[in-house]
Amino acid sequence: MITLPDTLELLTILIFGSIIFVWGVRYNNIKDEFKHFNLPPWLRDLVGIFKLSFAIMLFSDSLDIVRIGASGIAVLMVAALLTHVRLKSPPHKMLPSFSLLCACLTVVYLVSVLAIAT
Repeated sequence: MITLPDTLELLTILIFGSIIFVWGVRYNNIKDEFKHFNLPPWLRDLVGIFKLSFAIMLFSDSLDIVRIGASGIAVLMVAALLTHVRLKSPPHKMLPSFSLLCACLTVVYLVSVLAIAT
């Protein structure tokens, strides 16, 4: 049987892996996307630093730090979605941001449930 802590761990690994994949392996796509959206390189770098920092927080032993990490990524995903909406991107381009937002909100919820239980 999968427990809440197991689910939380699986989700944090999924979120961390997706951020590492996009901001590491597919970094050239990130550069092209920020260019396409006419966003400055310094903003791209700042978002990358925040995303990687928040992603690392997901592996903390402290539930409060995990909550901060997931919440921070969720805020960045809301900003990404708003940017896609503002620029009228097709829905399939918004799906990764939306999926990551949902995963992060689920982590925040699970952390809250676990914090109450302990």
